[in-house]
Amino acid sequence: MMKINNSVLALSFLALGIGASAQEKKSLTLDEAVQLGIQNSKNLKIDEAKIQQATANYLEAKNRRLPSLSASASALALANADVNLKISQGPGGGNSPKANSAFYGNVAGSLPLFSGGRIKYGIQSAEYLVEASKLSSENDKVAIAYNVSQAYNNLFKASQAIKVLEENLSASQKRDQSFQKLETNGIIARNDKLKANLQTSNIELQLLEAQNNYSIANINMDLLLGLPETTEIAIDENYISELSANQPVSYYLNQASDNRKDLQAIDYQRKAAALGIKSAKAEALPTIALTGGYIAADIPKILTVLNAANIGIGVQYNIDNLWKKNSSLMKAEAQEKQLAATNDLLNDQIKLDINRDYQNSEFAKKKIVVYEKAATQANENYRVTKNKFDNGLATITELLDADAGQITANVNVVNAKADAALAYRKLLQTAGILSSN
Repeated sequence: MMKINNSVLALSFLALGIGASAQEKKSLTLDEAVQLGIQNSKNLKIDEAKIQQATANYLEAKNRRLPSLSASASALALANADVNLKISQGPGGGNSPKANSAFYGNVAGSLPLFSGGRIKYGIQSAEYLVEASKLSSENDKVAIAYNVSQAYNNLFKASQAIKVLEENLSASQKRDQSFQKLETNGIIARNDKLKANLQTSNIELQLLEAQNNYSIANINMDLLLGLPETTEIAIDENYISELSANQPVSYYLNQASDNRKDLQAIDYQRKAAALGIKSAKAEALPTIALTGGYIAADIPKILTVLNAANIGIGVQYNIDNLWKKNSSLMKAEAQEKQLAATNDLLNDQIKLDINRDYQNSEFAKKKIVVYEKAATQANENYRVTKNKFDNGLATITELLDADAGQITANVNVVNAKADAALAYRKLLQTAGILSSN
Protein backbone atom coordinates (compact mmCIF):
# COMPACT_ATOMS: atom_id res chain seq x y z
CA MET A 1 0.00 0.00 0.00
CA MET A 2 2.86 2.35 0.80
CA LYS A 3 4.37 1.78 -2.67
CA ILE A 4 1.08 2.65 -4.33
CA ASN A 5 0.82 5.89 -2.35
CA ASN A 6 4.37 6.84 -3.32
CA SER A 7 3.61 6.19 -7.00
CA VAL A 8 0.47 8.29 -6.86
CA LEU A 9 2.42 11.05 -5.12
CA ALA A 10 5.17 10.92 -7.78
CA LEU A 11 2.60 11.08 -10.58
CA SER A 12 0.95 14.05 -8.90
CA PHE A 13 4.22 15.95 -8.73
CA LEU A 14 4.91 15.05 -12.38
CA ALA A 15 1.51 16.36 -13.41
CA LEU A 16 2.11 19.56 -11.47
CA GLY A 17 5.51 19.93 -13.17
CA ILE A 18 3.97 19.45 -16.62
CA GLY A 19 1.24 21.94 -15.80
CA ALA A 20 3.78 24.49 -14.59
CA SER A 21 5.84 23.98 -17.74
CA ALA A 22 2.77 24.42 -19.94
CA GLN A 23 1.91 27.66 -18.19
CA GLU A 24 5.40 29.17 -18.37
CA LYS A 25 5.19 32.81 -19.36
CA LYS A 26 8.02 35.09 -20.44
CA SER A 27 7.84 38.86 -20.90
CA LEU A 28 10.06 40.14 -23.70
CA THR A 29 10.68 43.52 -25.27
CA LEU A 30 11.40 43.56 -28.98
CA ASP A 31 15.12 44.17 -28.39
CA GLU A 32 15.31 41.24 -25.98
CA ALA A 33 13.53 39.03 -28.50
CA VAL A 34 15.99 40.07 -31.23
CA GLN A 35 18.96 39.21 -28.99
CA LEU A 36 17.52 35.78 -28.19
CA GLY A 37 16.84 35.15 -31.87
CA ILE A 38 20.42 35.99 -32.82
CA GLN A 39 21.86 34.03 -29.91
CA ASN A 40 19.98 30.85 -30.84
CA SER A 41 19.92 31.17 -34.62
CA LYS A 42 20.89 27.99 -36.45
CA ASN A 43 21.72 30.02 -39.56
CA LEU A 44 24.32 31.98 -37.60
CA LYS A 45 25.85 28.75 -36.36
CA ILE A 46 26.32 27.78 -40.01
CA ASP A 47 27.88 31.21 -40.63
CA GLU A 48 30.23 30.67 -37.70
CA ALA A 49 31.40 27.39 -39.25
CA LYS A 50 32.01 29.17 -42.57
CA ILE A 51 34.11 31.81 -40.79
CA GLN A 52 36.15 29.06 -39.13
CA GLN A 53 36.66 27.42 -42.52
CA ALA A 54 37.79 30.72 -44.10
CA THR A 55 40.13 31.31 -41.15
CA ALA A 56 41.64 27.83 -41.62
CA ASN A 57 42.24 28.65 -45.30
CA TYR A 58 43.95 31.87 -44.24
CA LEU A 59 46.25 30.02 -41.83
CA GLU A 60 47.02 27.47 -44.54
CA ALA A 61 48.02 30.30 -46.90
CA LYS A 62 50.29 31.81 -44.24
CA ASN A 63 51.95 28.46 -43.65
CA ARG A 64 53.19 28.42 -47.25
CA ARG A 65 55.75 31.14 -46.52
CA LEU A 66 57.26 29.23 -43.60
CA PRO A 67 60.17 26.78 -43.92
CA SER A 68 59.25 23.17 -44.57
CA LEU A 69 61.17 20.33 -42.93
CA SER A 70 60.79 16.60 -43.47
CA ALA A 71 62.61 13.52 -42.26
CA SER A 72 62.61 9.97 -43.55
CA ALA A 73 64.41 6.75 -42.73
CA SER A 74 64.46 3.27 -44.25
CA ALA A 75 65.80 -0.13 -43.23
CA LEU A 76 65.96 -2.49 -46.21
CA ALA A 77 66.66 -6.19 -46.60
CA LEU A 78 68.44 -6.92 -49.92
CA ALA A 79 68.17 -10.21 -51.84
CA ASN A 80 71.28 -11.24 -53.81
CA ALA A 81 72.36 -7.68 -54.48
CA ASP A 82 75.17 -7.47 -57.07
CA VAL A 83 77.62 -4.92 -55.66
CA ASN A 84 80.35 -3.72 -58.03
CA LEU A 85 82.64 -1.22 -56.36
CA LYS A 86 84.17 1.15 -58.91
CA ILE A 87 86.93 2.24 -56.60
CA SER A 88 90.20 0.33 -56.53
CA GLN A 89 90.38 -2.54 -54.07
CA GLY A 90 94.20 -2.65 -54.09
CA PRO A 91 96.60 -5.44 -55.23
CA GLY A 92 95.09 -8.85 -55.44
CA GLY A 93 91.55 -7.62 -55.94
CA GLY A 94 89.20 -10.20 -54.54
CA ASN A 95 85.52 -10.77 -54.72
CA SER A 96 83.10 -7.93 -53.89
CA PRO A 97 81.34 -8.30 -50.55
CA LYS A 98 77.70 -9.35 -50.51
CA ALA A 99 75.09 -6.75 -49.50
CA ASN A 100 72.19 -8.22 -47.50
CA SER A 101 70.83 -5.03 -45.90
CA ALA A 102 70.89 -1.26 -46.18
CA PHE A 103 69.98 1.62 -43.89
CA TYR A 104 69.15 5.11 -45.11
CA GLY A 105 68.11 8.36 -43.41
CA ASN A 106 67.37 11.81 -44.80
CA VAL A 107 66.41 15.22 -43.39
CA ALA A 108 65.42 17.87 -45.94
CA GLY A 109 64.26 21.43 -45.57
CA SER A 110 63.38 24.35 -47.83
CA LEU A 111 62.54 28.02 -47.45
CA PRO A 112 60.66 29.83 -50.27
CA LEU A 113 62.63 32.79 -51.60
CA PHE A 114 60.62 33.72 -54.70
CA SER A 115 57.29 32.45 -56.01
CA GLY A 116 56.19 35.30 -58.25
CA GLY A 117 54.04 36.69 -55.45
CA ARG A 118 51.72 33.68 -55.28
CA ILE A 119 52.25 33.17 -51.56
CA LYS A 120 51.69 36.84 -50.75
CA TYR A 121 48.61 37.04 -52.98
CA GLY A 122 47.24 33.86 -51.47
CA ILE A 123 47.58 35.21 -47.93
CA GLN A 124 45.94 38.54 -48.77
CA SER A 125 43.15 36.83 -50.71
CA ALA A 126 42.41 34.43 -47.85
CA GLU A 127 42.36 37.34 -45.41
CA TYR A 128 39.82 39.19 -47.59
CA LEU A 129 37.63 36.09 -47.72
CA VAL A 130 37.66 35.84 -43.92
CA GLU A 131 36.39 39.43 -43.75
CA ALA A 132 33.76 38.66 -46.39
CA SER A 133 32.52 35.70 -44.31
CA LYS A 134 32.26 37.87 -41.21
CA LEU A 135 30.33 40.55 -43.10
CA SER A 136 27.96 37.95 -44.53
CA SER A 137 27.30 36.78 -40.98
CA GLU A 138 26.60 40.37 -39.90
CA ASN A 139 24.19 40.73 -42.81
CA ASP A 140 22.39 37.57 -41.69
CA LYS A 141 22.13 39.01 -38.17
CA VAL A 142 20.29 42.04 -39.53
CA ALA A 143 17.96 39.78 -41.51
CA ILE A 144 17.28 37.73 -38.36
CA ALA A 145 16.57 40.93 -36.42
CA TYR A 146 13.89 41.82 -38.96
CA ASN A 147 12.43 38.29 -39.04
CA VAL A 148 12.10 38.35 -35.25
CA SER A 149 10.52 41.83 -35.49
CA GLN A 150 8.01 40.49 -38.01
CA ALA A 151 7.11 37.54 -35.78
CA TYR A 152 6.89 39.87 -32.75
CA ASN A 153 4.57 42.13 -34.74
CA ASN A 154 2.29 39.24 -35.69
CA LEU A 155 2.10 38.15 -32.05
CA PHE A 156 1.29 41.71 -30.99
CA LYS A 157 -1.52 42.03 -33.56
CA ALA A 158 -3.00 38.70 -32.52
CA SER A 159 -2.90 39.61 -28.82
CA GLN A 160 -4.49 43.01 -29.46
CA ALA A 161 -7.24 41.46 -31.58
CA ILE A 162 -8.01 39.08 -28.71
CA LYS A 163 -8.14 41.99 -26.28
CA VAL A 164 -10.58 44.01 -28.41
CA LEU A 165 -12.77 41.01 -29.18
CA GLU A 166 -12.93 39.92 -25.53
CA GLU A 167 -14.11 43.39 -24.54
CA ASN A 168 -16.74 43.40 -27.27
CA LEU A 169 -17.83 39.85 -26.47
CA SER A 170 -18.39 40.82 -22.86
CA ALA A 171 -20.47 43.84 -23.93
CA SER A 172 -22.42 41.71 -26.45
CA GLN A 173 -23.19 39.05 -23.82
CA LYS A 174 -24.49 41.72 -21.46
CA ARG A 175 -26.63 43.09 -24.27
CA ASP A 176 -28.03 39.58 -24.86
CA GLN A 177 -29.04 39.39 -21.20
CA SER A 178 -30.74 42.76 -21.46
CA PHE A 179 -32.56 41.76 -24.66
CA GLN A 180 -33.71 38.52 -23.04
CA LYS A 181 -35.47 40.56 -20.35
CA LEU A 182 -36.97 42.87 -22.96
CA GLU A 183 -38.30 39.90 -24.92
CA THR A 184 -39.71 38.32 -21.79
CA ASN A 185 -41.58 41.56 -21.06
CA GLY A 186 -42.79 41.74 -24.66
CA ILE A 187 -40.89 44.93 -25.46
CA ILE A 188 -38.88 43.51 -28.39
CA ALA A 189 -39.60 40.71 -30.83
CA ARG A 190 -37.97 37.31 -30.50
CA ASN A 191 -36.43 37.78 -33.93
CA ASP A 192 -34.58 40.91 -32.73
CA LYS A 193 -33.20 39.03 -29.75
CA LEU A 194 -31.98 36.22 -32.02
CA LYS A 195 -30.20 38.76 -34.24
CA ALA A 196 -28.31 39.96 -31.16
CA ASN A 197 -27.50 36.35 -30.20
CA LEU A 198 -26.16 35.75 -33.71
CA GLN A 199 -23.95 38.82 -33.39
CA THR A 200 -22.53 37.39 -30.14
CA SER A 201 -21.86 34.06 -31.83
CA ASN A 202 -20.02 35.82 -34.66
CA ILE A 203 -17.83 37.64 -32.13
CA GLU A 204 -17.09 34.32 -30.40
CA LEU A 205 -15.99 32.85 -33.74
CA GLN A 206 -13.76 35.86 -34.41
CA LEU A 207 -12.27 35.47 -30.94
CA LEU A 208 -11.56 31.77 -31.53
CA GLU A 209 -9.83 32.62 -34.80
CA ALA A 210 -7.77 35.33 -33.09
CA GLN A 211 -6.77 32.92 -30.32
CA ASN A 212 -5.75 30.32 -32.91
CA ASN A 213 -3.65 32.93 -34.74
CA TYR A 214 -2.05 33.91 -31.44
CA SER A 215 -1.13 30.29 -30.63
CA ILE A 216 0.49 29.81 -34.05
CA ALA A 217 2.34 33.14 -33.78
CA ASN A 218 3.52 32.24 -30.26
CA ILE A 219 4.90 28.86 -31.36
CA ASN A 220 6.67 30.57 -34.26
CA MET A 221 8.27 33.02 -31.84
CA ASP A 222 9.34 30.22 -29.49
CA LEU A 223 11.08 28.41 -32.34
CA LEU A 224 12.77 31.59 -33.59
CA LEU A 225 14.04 32.44 -30.13
CA GLY A 226 15.10 28.93 -29.15
CA LEU A 227 12.58 28.74 -26.29
CA PRO A 228 10.48 25.71 -25.25
CA GLU A 229 7.36 25.51 -27.40
CA THR A 230 5.17 25.72 -24.30
CA THR A 231 6.48 29.20 -23.41
CA GLU A 232 3.86 31.92 -23.66
CA ILE A 233 5.47 35.21 -24.66
CA ALA A 234 4.09 38.43 -23.22
CA ILE A 235 4.50 41.32 -25.66
CA ASP A 236 5.57 44.84 -24.75
CA GLU A 237 2.61 46.82 -26.09
CA ASN A 238 4.59 50.06 -26.15
CA TYR A 239 6.88 48.91 -28.93
CA ILE A 240 4.68 50.51 -31.62
CA SER A 241 5.49 53.91 -30.11
CA GLU A 242 9.00 53.58 -31.61
CA LEU A 243 7.61 54.95 -34.88
CA SER A 244 9.30 58.18 -35.99
CA ALA A 245 9.22 60.45 -39.03
CA ASN A 246 11.10 59.22 -42.07
CA GLN A 247 14.15 60.95 -43.43
CA PRO A 248 14.24 61.77 -47.17
CA VAL A 249 14.68 58.71 -49.37
CA SER A 250 18.17 59.93 -50.37
CA TYR A 251 19.23 59.53 -46.73
CA TYR A 252 18.44 55.80 -46.76
CA LEU A 253 20.15 55.34 -50.14
CA ASN A 254 23.33 56.89 -48.74
CA GLN A 255 23.09 54.81 -45.58
CA ALA A 256 22.75 51.64 -47.63
CA SER A 257 25.85 52.52 -49.63
CA ASP A 258 27.84 52.92 -46.41
CA ASN A 259 26.32 50.24 -44.19
CA ARG A 260 24.98 47.30 -46.20
CA LYS A 261 27.08 44.34 -45.07
CA ASP A 262 26.33 42.31 -48.19
CA LEU A 263 27.73 45.12 -50.35
CA GLN A 264 30.86 45.23 -48.20
CA ALA A 265 31.19 41.43 -48.39
CA ILE A 266 31.10 41.53 -52.19
CA ASP A 267 33.73 44.28 -52.14
CA TYR A 268 36.09 42.00 -50.20
CA GLN A 269 35.30 39.11 -52.52
CA ARG A 270 36.20 41.30 -55.51
CA LYS A 271 39.50 42.23 -53.87
CA ALA A 272 40.23 38.54 -53.35
CA ALA A 273 39.33 37.84 -57.00
CA ALA A 274 41.72 40.58 -58.20
CA LEU A 275 44.51 38.95 -56.21
CA GLY A 276 43.52 35.61 -57.71
CA ILE A 277 44.22 37.06 -61.15
CA LYS A 278 47.67 38.22 -60.06
CA SER A 279 48.38 34.82 -58.52
CA ALA A 280 47.30 33.04 -61.70
CA LYS A 281 49.60 35.23 -63.81
CA ALA A 282 52.47 34.42 -61.44
CA GLU A 283 52.20 30.74 -62.37
CA ALA A 284 54.25 31.55 -65.49
CA LEU A 285 57.21 32.50 -63.27
CA PRO A 286 59.73 30.09 -61.69
CA THR A 287 59.92 29.38 -57.99
CA ILE A 288 63.15 29.66 -56.06
CA ALA A 289 63.81 28.17 -52.63
CA LEU A 290 66.74 27.81 -50.26
CA THR A 291 67.26 24.10 -49.63
CA GLY A 292 69.27 22.16 -47.10
CA GLY A 293 69.45 18.72 -45.60
CA TYR A 294 71.37 15.86 -44.03
CA ILE A 295 71.91 12.36 -45.36
CA ALA A 296 73.15 9.25 -43.58
CA ALA A 297 73.50 5.79 -45.14
CA ASP A 298 74.97 2.43 -44.14
CA ILE A 299 75.38 -0.71 -46.20
CA PRO A 300 77.23 -3.13 -43.89
CA LYS A 301 80.74 -4.16 -45.06
CA ILE A 302 80.37 -1.93 -48.14
CA LEU A 303 79.53 1.72 -47.51
CA THR A 304 78.93 4.14 -44.63
CA VAL A 305 78.02 7.79 -45.16
CA LEU A 306 77.84 10.17 -42.17
CA ASN A 307 77.62 13.95 -41.71
CA ALA A 308 76.59 14.49 -45.33
CA ALA A 309 74.99 17.89 -44.74
CA ASN A 310 74.04 19.98 -47.75
CA ILE A 311 72.73 23.44 -48.60
CA GLY A 312 71.83 25.03 -51.90
CA ILE A 313 69.35 26.85 -54.10
CA GLY A 314 66.48 25.05 -55.81
CA VAL A 315 64.74 26.36 -58.92
CA GLN A 316 61.55 24.95 -60.36
CA TYR A 317 59.83 25.96 -63.58
CA ASN A 318 57.01 24.25 -65.42
CA ILE A 319 58.10 24.31 -69.04
CA ASP A 320 54.62 23.27 -70.21
CA ASN A 321 53.44 26.79 -69.29
CA LEU A 322 54.94 27.82 -72.63
CA TRP A 323 52.26 26.03 -74.65
CA LYS A 324 49.40 25.34 -72.23
CA LYS A 325 46.56 27.83 -71.72
CA ASN A 326 46.50 29.41 -68.26
CA SER A 327 43.13 28.05 -67.19
CA SER A 328 43.59 29.38 -63.65
CA LEU A 329 43.84 32.90 -65.05
CA MET A 330 40.71 32.43 -67.14
CA LYS A 331 38.78 31.19 -64.09
CA ALA A 332 39.97 34.10 -61.95
CA GLU A 333 39.02 36.67 -64.60
CA ALA A 334 35.58 35.06 -65.00
CA GLN A 335 35.04 35.16 -61.25
CA GLU A 336 35.98 38.84 -61.15
CA LYS A 337 33.49 39.62 -63.92
CA GLN A 338 30.79 37.64 -62.14
CA LEU A 339 31.35 39.49 -58.87
CA ALA A 340 31.35 42.86 -60.65
CA ALA A 341 28.00 42.04 -62.28
CA THR A 342 26.65 40.77 -58.94
CA ASN A 343 27.71 44.00 -57.28
CA ASP A 344 25.93 46.10 -59.94
CA LEU A 345 22.83 43.95 -59.71
CA LEU A 346 22.76 44.22 -55.92
CA ASN A 347 23.12 48.01 -56.08
CA ASP A 348 20.15 48.21 -58.46
CA GLN A 349 18.12 45.90 -56.22
CA ILE A 350 18.95 48.00 -53.15
CA LYS A 351 17.77 51.18 -54.89
CA LEU A 352 14.50 49.47 -55.84
CA ASP A 353 14.00 47.98 -52.37
CA ILE A 354 14.67 51.25 -50.55
CA ASN A 355 12.27 53.21 -52.73
CA ARG A 356 9.64 50.49 -52.32
CA ASP A 357 10.09 50.18 -48.55
CA TYR A 358 10.13 53.97 -48.19
CA GLN A 359 6.80 54.24 -50.01
CA ASN A 360 5.37 51.36 -47.97
CA SER A 361 6.44 53.06 -44.74
CA GLU A 362 4.89 56.36 -45.76
CA PHE A 363 1.72 54.57 -46.88
CA ALA A 364 1.50 52.68 -43.57
CA LYS A 365 1.69 55.94 -41.62
CA LYS A 366 -1.03 57.52 -43.71
CA LYS A 367 -3.24 54.50 -43.12
CA ILE A 368 -3.02 55.10 -39.36
CA VAL A 369 -4.52 58.58 -39.77
CA VAL A 370 -7.34 57.23 -41.95
CA TYR A 371 -8.10 54.30 -39.65
CA GLU A 372 -8.09 56.51 -36.54
CA LYS A 373 -10.54 58.84 -38.24
CA ALA A 374 -12.69 55.86 -39.25
CA ALA A 375 -12.57 54.49 -35.68
CA THR A 376 -13.68 57.84 -34.27
CA GLN A 377 -16.56 57.91 -36.73
CA ALA A 378 -17.51 54.27 -36.02
CA ASN A 379 -17.48 54.80 -32.24
CA GLU A 380 -19.59 57.95 -32.57
CA ASN A 381 -21.94 56.18 -34.98
CA TYR A 382 -22.43 53.38 -32.47
CA ARG A 383 -23.08 55.89 -29.66
CA VAL A 384 -25.69 57.76 -31.72
CA THR A 385 -27.31 54.54 -32.98
CA LYS A 386 -27.47 53.17 -29.42
CA ASN A 387 -29.24 56.32 -28.23
CA LYS A 388 -31.68 56.09 -31.12
CA PHE A 389 -32.33 52.43 -30.40
CA ASP A 390 -32.93 53.14 -26.73
CA ASN A 391 -35.49 55.75 -27.80
CA GLY A 392 -37.12 53.52 -30.40
CA LEU A 393 -35.71 55.44 -33.38
CA ALA A 394 -33.36 52.74 -34.73
CA THR A 395 -33.74 49.03 -35.46
CA ILE A 396 -31.81 46.22 -33.88
CA THR A 397 -30.16 45.59 -37.26
CA GLU A 398 -28.83 49.14 -37.36
CA LEU A 399 -27.49 48.79 -33.82
CA LEU A 400 -25.73 45.50 -34.55
CA ASP A 401 -24.25 46.86 -37.79
CA ALA A 402 -22.91 49.87 -35.91
CA ASP A 403 -21.42 47.59 -33.26
CA ALA A 404 -19.73 45.38 -35.87
CA GLY A 405 -18.34 48.44 -37.61
CA GLN A 406 -16.96 49.70 -34.31
CA ILE A 407 -15.14 46.41 -33.64
CA THR A 408 -13.60 46.31 -37.10
CA ALA A 409 -12.50 49.97 -36.94
CA ASN A 410 -10.80 49.60 -33.57
CA VAL A 411 -8.94 46.44 -34.63
CA ASN A 412 -7.85 48.18 -37.83
CA VAL A 413 -6.25 51.03 -35.85
CA VAL A 414 -4.13 48.65 -33.78
CA ASN A 415 -3.11 46.65 -36.84
CA ALA A 416 -2.23 49.80 -38.78
CA LYS A 417 0.06 51.03 -36.01
CA ALA A 418 1.78 47.65 -35.77
CA ASP A 419 2.18 47.42 -39.54
CA ALA A 420 3.65 50.94 -39.67
CA ALA A 421 6.20 50.05 -36.98
CA LEU A 422 7.19 46.92 -38.93
CA ALA A 423 7.35 48.80 -42.25
CA TYR A 424 9.72 51.31 -40.67
CA ARG A 425 11.99 48.54 -39.40
CA LYS A 426 11.94 46.97 -42.87
CA LEU A 427 13.15 50.29 -44.30
CA LEU A 428 15.96 50.36 -41.73
CA GLN A 429 16.95 46.79 -42.62
CA THR A 430 17.07 47.59 -46.34
CA ALA A 431 19.22 50.64 -45.60
CA GLY A 432 21.57 48.50 -43.48
CA ILE A 433 20.96 50.47 -40.28
CA LEU A 434 18.61 48.11 -38.42
CA SER A 435 20.54 47.36 -35.27
CA SER A 436 21.16 43.73 -34.37
CA ASN A 437 22.85 44.64 -31.08
